[in-house]
Amino acid sequence: MHIDLSHIITDGMTTYPGLPTPSIGTHLSREAAEEIYGPGITFQIGQIEICTNTGTYIDVPFHRYANGHDLTELALERVAGVPAVCIDRVGVPEIELTADELAGCEGMAVLIRTDHSLMWGTDGYFEGHPYLTEAAAVALVDAGVACVGIDSLNIDSTEGGQRPVHSTLLAKDIPIVEHLTNLAALPADGFAFTAVPPKISGAGTFTVRAFGTVRS
Repeated sequence: MHIDLSHIITDGMTTYPGLPTPSIGTHLSREAAEEIYGPGITFQIGQIEICTNTGTYIDVPFHRYANGHDLTELALERVAGVPAVCIDRVGVPEIELTADELAGCEGMAVLIRTDHSLMWGTDGYFEGHPYLTEAAAVALVDAGVACVGIDSLNIDSTEGGQRPVHSTLLAKDIPIVEHLTNLAALPADGFAFTAVPPKISGAGTFTVRAFGTVRS
């Protein structure tokens, strides 16, 4: 069974304050297609202008570091069908993780459930969001995890310009998936996580279709 963990992207929606909103339109309409292909033969070709940080998206090292790899070099084994755990931190604004809690997570995706995603589409989504501490990021690196995801506005605190969690994880080639949703539908473990972006040269972040696969 597949459990969708991605937000729907709509025209003009805001993912993060201050970033451009997506413009979703039509390049070839069905009416115009009939003029090309004949009566009753219709195709629609869409056209999208989109910021790479839109909806549910993944960060790879180039997002933070000029010499880090871009999306074209993302190892699929880090983000496709990866054994995963979902750690409940609902109601915890500043999230710590311990070595004991992450024991056995080497090569796994670690998803942090906060339920902040329930405020998606409201002003409350941009206020007082939960985030990981720098110590939690170090614990994830030490545990050798494959990737990390969170259902919040940002995996870092957005008070000030420091982004220690991004800096720590991306320095060690650990991708970050932000703005997940529906994590409440996942079990604590025994599932696989997938969040694969297109291979875009020169991009360090992009929208993904994230989902969990639960063994039947």
